[in-house]
Amino acid sequence: MRQLKIVGVMGSGTEAHEKVARPLGALLAHQGVHLLTGGGGGVMRSVSEGFASVPPSLRRGIVLGILPGSEEGEVPQPPAGYPNEFVEVTIRTHLPDRGEQGGTRSSRNSINIATADAVIILPGGAGTASETELARKFRKPLIGFGGGGAAEGIAQAESLEAVELFLKKILSEESPRSLRSGPASQA
Repeated sequence: MRQLKIVGVMGSGTEAHEKVARPLGALLAHQGVHLLTGGGGGVMRSVSEGFASVPPSLRRGIVLGILPGSEEGEVPQPPAGYPNEFVEVTIRTHLPDRGEQGGTRSSRNSINIATADAVIILPGGAGTASETELARKFRKPLIGFGGGGAAEGIAQAESLEAVELFLKKILSEESPRSLRSGPASQA
């Protein structure tokens, strides 16, 4: 069984940007990848809805949601509205949503970016900007769509076709890092 790549889509938690997010989600569903978001509203919900609108018989991937959580109590609890109804696999964290503070290595945003094999930035606020910066730090393949990341100087895909070409190029390349360990991986 071949492991599917994970594409993270980062964007506003309040603004849906449906005209770009929903078609992007559907495109990703047809690419044979998993979709990763922060699991909440706005862009996260719209792109997840687009992905989930493709019947499981026509897609191989699932919708992953990495949720923020409170550190109060024994079991971390996500805030109201998390996960959205399209998240198929929920990954709960104890890490709060911190906007500009989300750019640290100990943030939920760091988990989002570290988990993704490629990152697509849609319009968003401080949290999205911190994810963009983390993607650069972690050297993740990165592209903006719908104007997302333009202020941070991210290369822009002007169409879904351009996003598809980006993904085909990036996701078909062999990872430069070996996933094996031990003597067998040493050349």
